[in-house]
Amino acid sequence: MDRRDRKPTYLRSAPSRRHGSRRGSHARPPARRSASRRGYAPPRRYRKSGPRALGLLLIVALLAAAAAGAWALTRPLTLTLAATPADATIRFAAAGQETTGTLTAENLRPGVYTIEVFRSGFATQAVEVEVERFGSNRFEVALDPLPWDVSVTTKPEGAACSITRDGAELLSGTSGLTGQVTAGPALLRITHDGYNVVEHELYIEGPTSLEIWLDPEGQVLRGMRTIVTLGAPKGVSVTPDGSEAWTSILNGPPSIEIFDPRTGAKIGEVDIGTHGAVEVIFNKAGTLAYTSQMETAKCFEIDVKTRKVVREFDTESAWTKWVGLSPDERTLYASNWSGDDVSIINLTTGELMQRVRVSNTPRGMYATADGVSLYVAGFDSGHLERIDLATGEVTKVYTEGGALRHIVGDETTGRLFISDMARNVVLVHDMRAGTTAKFVDTDQKPNTIDLTPDGKMLFVSCRGANNPVSYYIPGPEWGSILVFDTSNGAPLDAVVAGNQPTALDVSDDGNLLVFSDFLDNRLRVYEIPPYEEFVSGGGGRFEAHFAEVKK
Repeated sequence: MDRRDRKPTYLRSAPSRRHGSRRGSHARPPARRSASRRGYAPPRRYRKSGPRALGLLLIVALLAAAAAGAWALTRPLTLTLAATPADATIRFAAAGQETTGTLTAENLRPGVYTIEVFRSGFATQAVEVEVERFGSNRFEVALDPLPWDVSVTTKPEGAACSITRDGAELLSGTSGLTGQVTAGPALLRITHDGYNVVEHELYIEGPTSLEIWLDPEGQVLRGMRTIVTLGAPKGVSVTPDGSEAWTSILNGPPSIEIFDPRTGAKIGEVDIGTHGAVEVIFNKAGTLAYTSQMETAKCFEIDVKTRKVVREFDTESAWTKWVGLSPDERTLYASNWSGDDVSIINLTTGELMQRVRVSNTPRGMYATADGVSLYVAGFDSGHLERIDLATGEVTKVYTEGGALRHIVGDETTGRLFISDMARNVVLVHDMRAGTTAKFVDTDQKPNTIDLTPDGKMLFVSCRGANNPVSYYIPGPEWGSILVFDTSNGAPLDAVVAGNQPTALDVSDDGNLLVFSDFLDNRLRVYEIPPYEEFVSGGGGRFEAHFAEVKK
């Protein structure tokens, strides 16, 4: 029989010596055959658990439980505190933390901690929270809103005003309205016959005084506020981030005043000596500003953050007006009204590189994006000239103008727009073709112009007819701000402004328009709706404004 067919033999322990053995007490047990030889593996033998084994298991379990308990009782804890309003500041001095909205503090021991929660407009709270070993340690604090005095006036007067929150009325009445409103978000609504409905989202966090200029019915631009300035705000520029409006004060010092365009609050000023300033511009990063001063024929570089003059540059000419930067911001260009030339300044070294002779009384300039050309508007000559920046050669590209003042460019279409104060038009010059033509007719004395960032709309400030005695005093007309579609010259809107609107700037995001009423010593701030809203507005107030500019 083959060994693989044998029945398995289970091994037994050796017989006890007491009972003897056939082979004697010292006989060895039969030799165990190899499992491989028998073709099977012997089964395992299990020993029954006794009381001793169970005891060991119990001890191990108790030790594990004790270790877990010790860990639970000694591990650091985490605290979370959420504040309302969500932008309230939370200060946890014991943990050296300060944040807004929600605070999370780790590695804490059980105990009572003091945390301070505060926000402007609300009552500050110093709360005590108890951090417990087996608690959730999540807390919430809602600050109590304080009541604040609020007043609302409108121009014209007599408008119906209401302030609501979540649909509940907090304050209502006619303009000249005063009362108290608790801190927090609110909606101001103003209605007046013949004027657009105004809805402003507010956040009350202190005494609030609102002066609202109502927009005539049909106007597309939305009036936000007026800002009182010092004498003769000549130029204005909004910082690239839109947070500040710098206006050059011709009758300074201070030479420049700085405002928050959305609140109207004055937040700074800059002096550049005993005189005022003409224009002000920024570099792309918004870290440096450049301004010009007529009386000294100098330009100044200003640190935007500190409001301090960093450097001054002598144009070595006379009556400096406009300033502009090269695309790489390594060169500053300055047009010299009485010097009949343009000063080119190296911003790396601060040195005057050259003065380029141009036609009479140069004013506006435009440096092309390729760094090749600089276009110059001649005010007395009516010439548009192009300077080859590599050679300094000057070419007259247009000579039929009246009084060219300001230039803005659209690199996408290769066009320049130029205001002509003598002929009351805006010209368009095709830089590729070298041709110039009338783009649109305007009101009296168009001066500063600007494009929206997408190039779709052109804004034009018109000073209005001069006073026959002197243009230094108000004339027979109000000024105006006109808006045109750059694709076809179609009028999109008009605003009847004050006396001699001059300064004008569209913010880099295209949301704000700021312009000055030069002889009224004020800035006016407007919200710019999307282009599509202008197109669907049927020309806005353009036709209606003609009857309103006459005083």
